[in-house]
Amino acid sequence: MLAPAARAEIRSEMPVMTGSVTGVPGPDVLIHARGLAKKFGGATAVAGIGFDLHRGEAFGFLGPNGAGKSSTMRMIGCVSPPSGGELSILGLDPVADGPAIRARLGVVPQEDTLDLELTVRENLIIYGRYFGLPHQVITERAARLLEFVQLGDRADDEVEPLSGGMKRRLTIARSLINEPEILLLDEPTTGLDPQARHAVWDRLYRLKQQGVTLVLTTHYMDEAEQLCDRLVVMDRGQIAAEGSPRELIERYSSPEVLELRFDPGDHQQAAEKLAELLDVTAERIEVLADRILLYTGNGDTALAAARGLGLEPITSLVRRSTLEDVFLRLTGRRLED
Repeated sequence: MLAPAARAEIRSEMPVMTGSVTGVPGPDVLIHARGLAKKFGGATAVAGIGFDLHRGEAFGFLGPNGAGKSSTMRMIGCVSPPSGGELSILGLDPVADGPAIRARLGVVPQEDTLDLELTVRENLIIYGRYFGLPHQVITERAARLLEFVQLGDRADDEVEPLSGGMKRRLTIARSLINEPEILLLDEPTTGLDPQARHAVWDRLYRLKQQGVTLVLTTHYMDEAEQLCDRLVVMDRGQIAAEGSPRELIERYSSPEVLELRFDPGDHQQAAEKLAELLDVTAERIEVLADRILLYTGNGDTALAAARGLGLEPITSLVRRSTLEDVFLRLTGRRLED
């Protein structure tokens, strides 16, 4: 397992995403933040972060619960004013120009806020009225959006009996009724079963193909890898790393990971023996409760070396590194914690 001193060394090498504005953002920068902070009383939720969102990209905030993702999204959504730092959205000040900005945003909150007593179509039509859109425009957009999220055949059904995945897709359709320039999605698939998650991913991927700018928070590794062009890893209100999923994996992990499982009674002894492979066939080792991870350039070679130490795991798996491995290295704990 990576020692605390080693973790501190890794953190010292991380790029710092804070500071003052070094220049005027270009026209393709839709959100510009420097030193952005949010405090609640004496507690700091966001501790001076900086990032830029570019037009047409899918940008993610990845991290565990309590990392500051939702607080950042609420500031971007102009429903929670920053406690410090600089933030511009669509070239406007979120404090002074909140209503004007909100009119150009689409928001998919973490919890669905649909009117369960109305029909699927009525939820979109009534929401469209909040933006002062003409009735004919709302009606045309509602029909098109329901087809887009594959709910056209449920337009006249009430919302309450719909499945969780259908409600989530309806919430996404509703968020697009004003044809927003930026779509904010806070944990878009939390609580959904795998099939429903993939259905939502498919719709979001199609939006990305159409040039819609997406900003999302998630604590799902596979979701971030599937949807995000670029992301930041947040932990304790700070940005620990930034880049594309592939860049982060190449920067903070090894090409392959060897996962070994041993009998519980042999687990600790196996971990101590495997430590002999550090800097030989393994770049680092993470000892988890149920398995041991060896980060290596060649998983098959590492497995042969482990067996050369007289170890025979119950199961072994060689896989490519993922964003979860990046997070383990940066924070030393699982995202679900």
